[in-house]
Amino acid sequence: QVELVESGGGLVQPGGSLRLSCAASGSIFSINAMNWYRQAPGNQRELVAGITRAGSTNYVDSVKGRFAISRDNAKNTVYLQMNSLGLGDTAVYYCNAEATVRLGTGHYRHLELWGQGTLVTVSS
Repeated sequence: QVELVESGGGLVQPGGSLRLSCAASGSIFSINAMNWYRQAPGNQRELVAGITRAGSTNYVDSVKGRFAISRDNAKNTVYLQMNSLGLGDTAVYYCNAEATVRLGTGHYRHLELWGQGTLVTVSS
């Protein structure tokens, strides 16, 4: 019933830009933090950027100054603007949300939600 739907991935040339979007849908009571993770071949999944409900952000050092995370609470959507993309940014990007989900009348549970992943390929 609850899912994260991502869009915006694709192939881009070095130095180019992409904007990823991730919208949560279903019986969601609230969403606290929303995050973007990525996993490149041979690497562990890493936290790229996170944003609290109030709008505080954090980034992994390698993307600071190039990426920007934002959110629209009314739409339960998080975005990742990626600029000055380099070969090292090639990865599957995953949307993540820390949410309170309604399981039934008066019944809620805190869950981590994950998107299906979207591939970002930076190549000349």
